[in-house]
Amino acid sequence: MPTLTRVSTTEMEVTSIRLERSLKEKLKALAGDRGYQALIRDILWQYVEQGTGASPVQIQSDDICASFGAVAERDQVCALTGSPILANAPMRLGLTTQGRLVPLCME
Repeated sequence: MPTLTRVSTTEMEVTSIRLERSLKEKLKALAGDRGYQALIRDILWQYVEQGTGASPVQIQSDDICASFGAVAERDQVCALTGSPILANAPMRLGLTTQGRLVPLCME
C-alpha cells in the first residue's frame, strides 16, 4: 500500500487516538520505514474513499491471491470488471497481494 501524499504534515491537525500496545507494535512492524502514522492515514483514506465510492479500486486478476464468498451489504463495484454489485447480492471478496479486500462479481 503506497503512502498517499495528501498534504504536508505541517498542514495536518494533531489528533489523539488510543490504541492497544500490541496493535501499535504490529502497525509499526507492518509500516516499516515509512512509519505507522502514515500507514494509519492511508488506511483511513482508503476507508473514506471506499465508503463514498469516490475511488473504486481497479485491479488485475493476477493481483488476487485468495477469494471467498460474501453478500453485499450495500451497492459495490467489482474491482476487476467495474460491474455493479447490488446490495444483498452474492459476491466474492478478493484478498490482493497488497493485503486489501476488494469486492468481486460472482463471475
